[in-house]
Amino acid sequence: MPLDNSAHICTAAAVLTAVVCYQGWQILNKPENKRTATERSAAIVHGVTGLIGNTPLIRINSLSDATGCEVLGKAEFLNPGGSSKDRIALYLIEQAEKSGQLVPHTGSCIFEGTSGSTGISLAMVARAKGYLCHIVMPSDQAIEKSQLLERHGATVERVAPCSIVDKNNFVNVARRRAAEYGADDKSGTRRGYFVNQFENPLNSDAHYRSTGPEIFQQTNGHIHAFVHGSGTGGTIAGVTHYLKQQVPGLMSFLADPQGSGLANKVNHGVMFAATEREGTRRRQQVDTLVEGVGLNRLTRNFANLLKPTQGNSKGKCMLDGAVSVSDRDAVRMSRWLMANDGLFIGSSGAINCVTALNVARKLGPGHTIVTILADSGQRHLTKFWNDQAMASLGHDVNAPETLDVFE
Repeated sequence: MPLDNSAHICTAAAVLTAVVCYQGWQILNKPENKRTATERSAAIVHGVTGLIGNTPLIRINSLSDATGCEVLGKAEFLNPGGSSKDRIALYLIEQAEKSGQLVPHTGSCIFEGTSGSTGISLAMVARAKGYLCHIVMPSDQAIEKSQLLERHGATVERVAPCSIVDKNNFVNVARRRAAEYGADDKSGTRRGYFVNQFENPLNSDAHYRSTGPEIFQQTNGHIHAFVHGSGTGGTIAGVTHYLKQQVPGLMSFLADPQGSGLANKVNHGVMFAATEREGTRRRQQVDTLVEGVGLNRLTRNFANLLKPTQGNSKGKCMLDGAVSVSDRDAVRMSRWLMANDGLFIGSSGAINCVTALNVARKLGPGHTIVTILADSGQRHLTKFWNDQAMASLGHDVNAPETLDVFE
């Protein structure tokens, strides 16, 4: 029996609806039709934590034009707390809440040992969620970081730089302060929570779940290499694991400051830095002007890049190489980017860009390289962006005339 007209009409309508929906999906998912920053800002977010993440990916024009590659920087300095550390601050606190380790508005306090940026992010999120915050940091970090922490309502404790094996190392002091906090509270509601960003696997998980997917979406999967430094190892581990699972053949490179042994560990399997030779060290931790990245030990997050995982079944290092960047080149790159791109970035972003330039030259034209611009130069005004201080150490603070100075 033939179908009546109403059945034909329903069938045709269903097909037409499906076709229109599919075509609409294709249009909306074209790169040129993605929501603009203005459109995103029109949405109402719930508090300051709603501003974290979804940062823009920008083309670094001077490096891209010079190499024939697309050299892209993820503008993490546009997070509300001013750095990529906002991501882990929010994620780790939320996970602690889910596990019952933290309950807001109970007088509980968040403790962490940090060179500054993670502390600022934690202080911001702590205030937004109803917690106190106590930050322990090395006394050789830029003073403006301490000032920002205090403005965010955190208690700041600056301690002398020393090895991680020393009980007075900033990380160990923070752990001890957390254990002592609330010891006299018989109800157990007022707790001290030690974030432990260096060894907490949730650190890299935060970037696996947010930063990595954002980069993949923003590049539409067209990415050949990722470049980043390592402090805690969370960002480079999380992003590398995610992107290598999504993009066959993707390469990941470590940007390492002078004085750090990680580059040598990646390239040669041995933790060593030339500036660590006896009688040559200027600083206790890592002999560099760059803050926030570089170590002479393996954190749990970074060590995960050296272990067998999905997509790394042979047990080889998931990093495809490492570049050791001198303080001289870090200073030069920061001034180059300010003069040629109007980018005012911090010291870790500078070494990332030196390494991205190196990788772009090695890969050749037509490749896409993504790196992280973790924070702004505003956090480095008294040190890395203090021309008088840099000149006193023998560094040329004038912008290079050409990128040829970066060998």
